[in-house]
Amino acid sequence: MPLKSKFKSHLFHALELLSRNQGDNLYHFLQNLFFEKDLDHKISSSFNTYKIVEQVTEKNGIKIQDKVIVEIGSGWLPLMPYFFKYMGKASQVISYDLNKHYQKKNIKKLNQTFSQNFDKLIKVSEKSEFPLPEGVAYFPKTDITNHDIFGADIIFSRFVLEHVEPEMIREMHLKFKKDLNPGSYIIHLISPSDHRAYSDKKLSLQDFLRFSKEEWNQVQTRFDYHNRLRLPQYLDIFKDLNYDIVDLTYDKPSVDSENYRKFKKLTLHEDFDGYTDEELMAGSINLVLKV
Repeated sequence: MPLKSKFKSHLFHALELLSRNQGDNLYHFLQNLFFEKDLDHKISSSFNTYKIVEQVTEKNGIKIQDKVIVEIGSGWLPLMPYFFKYMGKASQVISYDLNKHYQKKNIKKLNQTFSQNFDKLIKVSEKSEFPLPEGVAYFPKTDITNHDIFGADIIFSRFVLEHVEPEMIREMHLKFKKDLNPGSYIIHLISPSDHRAYSDKKLSLQDFLRFSKEEWNQVQTRFDYHNRLRLPQYLDIFKDLNYDIVDLTYDKPSVDSENYRKFKKLTLHEDFDGYTDEELMAGSINLVLKV
């Protein structure tokens, strides 16, 4: 394991030994050390994601302009809300998160950089606890299943569902089914691969499939939780709740690729028996559901 990956793993396990409050505070401190260094990359990456969303919505006749969008998982910055507001011209973007990662100084820096990069005037709402623009709302430390979302036209998540426990995914979508009007859309961008492989190139993108559930829980922590759900398992949840799956795309493995070679060397745990190679390796899942 590369030194960077080993350090990160040890760090997360060390943070888990602290009280929840102490662990979260230290985690935030470490994240902020690299904030400005990573800001341009974060903005660029999110803009590329937004262009994917544009393609998906145009393909399926989904309008963003003048719509109310609910984002699941706010993360550290309101990047997608800004793109929905300033590029897509959404009327309102409401972001929910179980954690509270936004910090005023980081939002101020984002406002300045985003305005310069995209030539957009950001008018900050005087009512916002954070310097967020009018039309962007933030609800941290909020379980969306306990919050009314009536009036939302689109539910959106970006690289979030893979970090949510399967039962909570089901509960969320039961809630959406109850609150959303018929014809509303849910757009999920899911990263189902083993995230450790992004920093450790020796690992397969499916390396975590060789562990039992108990073994995997010894490897991961609450700071890097991954549910390991495979494509058919996601689809089964939505089908069981009678959602209309109107669009589905994902990366398919090439048998000539290095990723496929690494995958075939794995001895998979029996929990993942019965799936095809394509189902196990499906990556970068883009999914559109209709209520």
